[in-house]
Amino acid sequence: MSAVFVIIAALTLFCFGGSYLYIKKRKRPVSSEEALFKGIRYIITNEPDRAIEEFVKSVKLNSETVETYIALADLYRSKGEIDRAIRIRQNVILRPNLDKNTKLMALLDLGLDYRKGGFLDRALSIFNQVLQEDPKNVKALKEIERIYEDLKEWNKAYEIRKKIARLEKGNHKNILAHYLVEMAKQEEEKGDKKNAISLLNKAISTDPACVDAYLHLGDIYLSMEKQKEAISAWKKILYNSPEFIFLAYKRVEDSLHKIKDMQLVEDFLLECIKRRKDIFICTAYAKFLYAKGDVKNALIQINRAIEMAPSFWEARRFKGKILLEQGMKDEALKELSDIVENISTPYLRFQCRICGFESEQLQWQCPQCRRWDTIYIKKPSINKE
Repeated sequence: MSAVFVIIAALTLFCFGGSYLYIKKRKRPVSSEEALFKGIRYIITNEPDRAIEEFVKSVKLNSETVETYIALADLYRSKGEIDRAIRIRQNVILRPNLDKNTKLMALLDLGLDYRKGGFLDRALSIFNQVLQEDPKNVKALKEIERIYEDLKEWNKAYEIRKKIARLEKGNHKNILAHYLVEMAKQEEEKGDKKNAISLLNKAISTDPACVDAYLHLGDIYLSMEKQKEAISAWKKILYNSPEFIFLAYKRVEDSLHKIKDMQLVEDFLLECIKRRKDIFICTAYAKFLYAKGDVKNALIQINRAIEMAPSFWEARRFKGKILLEQGMKDEALKELSDIVENISTPYLRFQCRICGFESEQLQWQCPQCRRWDTIYIKKPSINKE
């Protein structure tokens, strides 16, 4: 059964718990009452179309009941009939004797209808109207923040999150840091590296565990030929968020041709091996050693990676490359044939700890539940040969 219908049913039953006695006391037409509760039963049994029919009957027989209109609008929205939901809520809001709380709830729902219908400007206008009536309405602030995220207006989202942080307890630093990183990316795209660096450093000061800030700070420094600063930025991930240090290895691998001081790179990789030995660092170090011409030790490192995770095809692929280039064709063919067995299954997968969303790509904000920093590395199954 769809969760939305259960929620609507619960809310409707709550709203009408008192209304039922009021209706009974005033001896209103039984048919209106029956239609109403039939509609509620249809929601519970996940029959939205029949529920809508009964709610329409109910409001025709008793047009004074605001809650029925609200429930009807919720049903239309859940079915994707946004225009109908909007029209109903607009009519509810225009009622002259509507109490303040009901009006605010109707406005919030109207804003949600507009957002879900893609009318973002109208949604913003409605949510701001709610804030004029109730400046501390966190729900309205979060809806505005979400719209600014969709529009990639990160500076505005940042300001809204600061307001939310003043009203709602909890850790908001990681979200503020991500907004600063996104602002920095926009500055970098405009060619303003100085301002981008300033924003990234501000993000790191806000949340020292913001991996994305270190990654992009290193990228900018490398583009400015400041290799030492780039490596230093990436190395800080090892101390603040070590589970994500593998993201820095790829950057180092891709930048070997740009970095003149190879000792700087080796010191970084050795520090990583010392603190966190895993398949990714072994593979990265193997590639570094091979680029340096040390074939023997490169094979030792790549074999360690394969021993830890036989299904890690990237390590097998690189070993096959080494063997082929060293003229060991038979050994290379064996490694490459093993790749075929494992290549269809990605070694790394990521999952949101809140909603369970899975992906082969790491995302700092879950695209499904839209929470920040909830996606973690899902431990792969390692079948040793």
